[in-house]
Amino acid sequence: MTETAAGAAVSQPEAVGALPEPGRGRRGSGGALGPVGLVLAGCVSVQFGGALAVGLMPRTGALGVVTIRLACAAVVMLVVCRPKLRGHARADWGTVIAFGVAMAAMNGLFYQAAARIPLGVAVTLEVLGPLVLSVVASRRLLNLLWAVLALCGVFLLSGGGVEEIDPVGVAFALAAGVMWATYIVFSARTGRRFPQADGLALAMGVAALLILPLGITSAGSALLVPSTLGLGAAVAVLSSVLPYTLELIALRRLPAPTFAVLMSLEPAIAAIAGFLVLNQALSAIQAGAIALVIAASIGAVGTQARKRREQRG
Repeated sequence: MTETAAGAAVSQPEAVGALPEPGRGRRGSGGALGPVGLVLAGCVSVQFGGALAVGLMPRTGALGVVTIRLACAAVVMLVVCRPKLRGHARADWGTVIAFGVAMAAMNGLFYQAAARIPLGVAVTLEVLGPLVLSVVASRRLLNLLWAVLALCGVFLLSGGGVEEIDPVGVAFALAAGVMWATYIVFSARTGRRFPQADGLALAMGVAALLILPLGITSAGSALLVPSTLGLGAAVAVLSSVLPYTLELIALRRLPAPTFAVLMSLEPAIAAIAGFLVLNQALSAIQAGAIALVIAASIGAVGTQARKRREQRG
């Protein structure tokens, strides 16, 4: 999961309104990795940052980790972007505040889920939010098939019931998915109202201010331990700052539908990160369930891309 305008393209590629249009950047942008490599590197960064955050939770709790992550990311983004505070209408501020609220809720709920269930499972359930948004937005009968496929994956994740994984963690992950869908909507609106990444930086500031009281109440002085702050800053860089930069460069040359398909691989990358960093092994059934949700997400992206091509034709 990543708080970037590009991250909204998981199932609604046109939401990348704040970024340069694919193919219009400099031919050399993207470096030796190429745009696909940059996006995949961003996905790996996000999910390994998430795994590091889970490992930090015994020190500060889920809300403490979210607080450090958002605060550090907001400081970096505000310093780098230096967004203008003047010259914006009241509606512009309303949009960016709503974006920040969605961002804070999405992160808070997700880390509550990650504290209770394996990281790969949490990301898979969270992806359902953007997937449902894609199905609703497309209004295509074929997308109902992808929705059914995703539901089959969720059913398998629970082992046919809720006894296999913590139902509270499942509820938090699904709620985070709802907020991710909301995040996508307001990311697109913010991108249309603010230049470049200004809106994202301001929304991060809003999210950090909203989550700060909860983090202080939950973690208290643990937030000020230097080693904890250092690890939290690493989480912020891996989960927010680095992937945003990589995606921004990649989207200058990479078509948005291709980007969305690559982002659909995040549940699998999260499962790998959970296994390597947190020793969270998945059963064969759970791995198959994650594969079903990934397939559903890629299918929904493909259907949406075909619809746009037909509308242009």
